[in-house]
Amino acid sequence: MSELMNVSSSPHVRSKDSTSRIMLDVIIALLPATGVGIYNFGFKAFLIIAVTIASSVGFEYLSCVLMKKKPTTRDLSAVLTGLLLALNLSPDVPLWLPIIGAAFGIIIVKQVFGGLGQNFMNPALGARCFLLLSFTGQMTSFTYDSVTGATPLAVIKAGESADLTKMFIGTIPGTIGETSAAALLIGAAYLLTKRIISPRIPFMYIGVFTVLIAIYALATGVADPLYFVGEELCGGGLMLGAFFMATDYVTSPITPNGKLIFGAMLAILTFLFRMFGSSAEGVSYAIIICNLFVPLIERFTVPTSFGKGAVKYE
Repeated sequence: MSELMNVSSSPHVRSKDSTSRIMLDVIIALLPATGVGIYNFGFKAFLIIAVTIASSVGFEYLSCVLMKKKPTTRDLSAVLTGLLLALNLSPDVPLWLPIIGAAFGIIIVKQVFGGLGQNFMNPALGARCFLLLSFTGQMTSFTYDSVTGATPLAVIKAGESADLTKMFIGTIPGTIGETSAAALLIGAAYLLTKRIISPRIPFMYIGVFTVLIAIYALATGVADPLYFVGEELCGGGLMLGAFFMATDYVTSPITPNGKLIFGAMLAILTFLFRMFGSSAEGVSYAIIICNLFVPLIERFTVPTSFGKGAVKYE
């Protein structure tokens, strides 16, 4: 063979996608849910989104300057963190609350651990859980059409039935970005079509969760098990979490089998939190808990190197 191969150091996988391009695609995919949220909850929702994004970008720039690092605001990761955090907030929260959440998510969860690529949990979800624990009253107050009421998941947990059609369209109380399953599925289709995310995690997450909810409904004698499953799938942050936060490149496994295990773990924890926990929701806590297991999952699911373990014959 006269042809020579040019062997370079790893990594050998190349992609034309930049960090900013990937972040922009996720932001674009979130626009339908963002639009529905602003339409449903009005100008206050727009203000919360704007303040959260501006705060996230500001804290990102400030932390980089104080740490004497090159500012990373142009990669759009702070914009995406701010948008995700805002979509996980009630439209009733005071405007100072998302500022505190942005500071915690960007500075504590992200920058203290080294910035993008080094954070061990999703910054937006870390911030949301911090706010839920610190400001429970403000975070769990929901108003729709000027009427304060319980979210559909809370209604279901109390033993009543919710309107599944309204849950799918999004004309219900809830956080700004979680109410419309239809809008979130449109965004998810965009990400899957452009291959920004792998279907392994969200499909395994939703699939296993569906099976567990169906078994629970049959075992407990729910009047209409199929309708109950639909309510649990469309209610709360399941769609938002499965397609937009559980698939975060930094805090999810990169191995194919690891993604499946990760998705199954998310489903089991979400099921346990929703059915047996004190809260009607459980997606956020399920994701950040599973984020902590990612290094362990990857350790045991790394594919065997080509030729490793082969018998050498002399």
